Amino acid sequence: MEEIKHYFEEHFGISSPDWDIFSSKLTQHCFPKKSILLSQGETENHLSFISKGIVRQYVPLADGELTFGFAFSRSFISAYDSFISQMPSNYAVETITETVLWQLTYNDLQEVYNTSQVGDRIGRKASEELFLKKCKRELSLLLDTAEERYLKLFTERPELIREIPLKYIASYIGVTPQALSRIRKRIS
Repeated sequence: MEEIKHYFEEHFGISSPDWDIFSSKLTQHCFPKKSILLSQGETENHLSFISKGIVRQYVPLADGELTFGFAFSRSFISAYDSFISQMPSNYAVETITETVLWQLTYNDLQEVYNTSQVGDRIGRKASEELFLKKCKRELSLLLDTAEERYLKLFTERPELIREIPLKYIASYIGVTPQALSRIRKRIS
């Protein structure tokens, strides 16, 4: 828990009383790789902070899956639209690697908002981070080539990208695995 405490001190200047309130609501969960955190059609009840691991968001399709998001250590993950609306999710969330999450339930977050001075800042930071990630992804799909999307993903987290199966990366950048193979050959 020290890692997450340090993150919150660094980003929010969280006081000891506020940390005590916030941390009392956090629960740590360890998941093996390929664990489904949320299935399509379920309502998201957790805002999670990734202490360790890689998580992906994807839409299950009749003929496969469409990966549209990755989240790495020291970032938030949630089917956030489902979380804030408390409606069923249109997509699934799954661990790619062994993952450690610190989770806060929807009801506990509402209590943190109401009982601590820093709660609103934490909620705002999480929502801003998730929103910026979404905008970056949308703009990349509109403006970048598949090769540029691959290079950006690779330069963001080169040490972790090697742990993501190529079929997920291909889906994320919007190409077939064969096209990704050609891109990788061109740039190496």
